[in-house]
Amino acid sequence: MSSIVTEQGILHYESIGRGQPIILLHGWINSWDVWRDLMLALSKTNQYRVYALDFWGFGESAKGSKKTSGSFQISSYVEMVHEFMDSLGIQQAPVFGHSMGGTVTLQMALTHPERVTKIAVVGSPVYGTSLNPFLQLAGYGSIAKLIWRYPFMLHSIMRILLARDSKQVRHMIFRDVQRTTMESFFRSIGDLRETDLRNELSDLTLPTLGIYGVHDNIVSPSNAKLIQNGVQAAEVVMMEESRHFPMLDEPELFMQTLANFLGNGNGNDRRQL
Repeated sequence: MSSIVTEQGILHYESIGRGQPIILLHGWINSWDVWRDLMLALSKTNQYRVYALDFWGFGESAKGSKKTSGSFQISSYVEMVHEFMDSLGIQQAPVFGHSMGGTVTLQMALTHPERVTKIAVVGSPVYGTSLNPFLQLAGYGSIAKLIWRYPFMLHSIMRILLARDSKQVRHMIFRDVQRTTMESFFRSIGDLRETDLRNELSDLTLPTLGIYGVHDNIVSPSNAKLIQNGVQAAEVVMMEESRHFPMLDEPELFMQTLANFLGNGNGNDRRQL
């Protein structure tokens, strides 16, 4: 378990491997652990040093307070990644993100393109209103307070949303929601709901990979078309048997897809995981 100290408190991260740095960002009410299998696979190639971060307010990172509520926004998370890279002396790296983490990744590439070499987004919303309506409602403070006051309401909504997901996914989300707070819970998803990067996609010139589950009920898979049509150097892969967590639903295909994307960086270097 590793961490750095920031003005917003502890920023927790996990790392493994040796070689080129890669940064992984998780989604809403999730943690670095969603990337565990990918981290192990990448580290086995002896080519990559993989870092998986916990956003402020989630996992083992600082939970903040009302005074630091601005930390739970997309722009703040972008600066969190930037600060992390400065702290560890990482000049450039591929950045991959799942769900909200992918939106942060897109914004990171737009705001600090000199720090990013490649980006991959997994089940990520380009615009916030493509989120499931239940998640959009969670971004309103009055509704979040009601849900937090009566935990059975949150659990009921989660059971509905995750009813067709694997036991592994359900266990992970129910575990990670216990490690967040009402403040980070509703402020992060509220800011994500208001985010819209559609008009900025054409400014992205970095190699970009979009991975979306065909059966995703959390983020509309239609975001894949926005990536495909909006980003200059984009590749999109639709995973036929996946929902919102393709890294868990189709792990072999997911890992091979990322391996191919990483290997395409200099033309003929295609490493296998």
